[in-house]
Amino acid sequence: MPTPRDPRPSVDPRGPRFAAWLTSAVLVVVLTTGWWPLLAAQAVVFALGGFAGLRHSPYAALYRAFVAPRLKPTDEREDAAPVRFAQSVGFGFAVVGVLGYALGVAPLGIVATAFALVAAFLNAAFGFCLGCEAYLLINRLSIKQRKVGTAR
Repeated sequence: MPTPRDPRPSVDPRGPRFAAWLTSAVLVVVLTTGWWPLLAAQAVVFALGGFAGLRHSPYAALYRAFVAPRLKPTDEREDAAPVRFAQSVGFGFAVVGVLGYALGVAPLGIVATAFALVAAFLNAAFGFCLGCEAYLLINRLSIKQRKVGTAR
């Protein structure tokens, strides 16, 4: 929940890691079977988290209902914006993967799915959110660019 001091939405970092484990499992199944409708379903999950908000993601609902009640409460929070950005990037890779598989360009589907899997697994296993880091880098670069632009 946002606080009066920090109005940005935040999340329990254990939730996105749980979602990353589920995502990794789904993507492994897609890569081993080539069943692109499952990848399309994962794209919907990414879209809900990235565009509608993390609380609307089915994986977040599973975390809130079944996992969080069994964990000790935590005061640790992280900004939701980078996580939403990461979900949006995952959506992009999933859509490219679906198109690759559905249009008969399996190598494209495999590569796009594998990229999404690498990112999800890094978050699940090591707590390293590649999309979050990209978000922060893009933010830093855009701030520097605005400073350079106003200095002229």
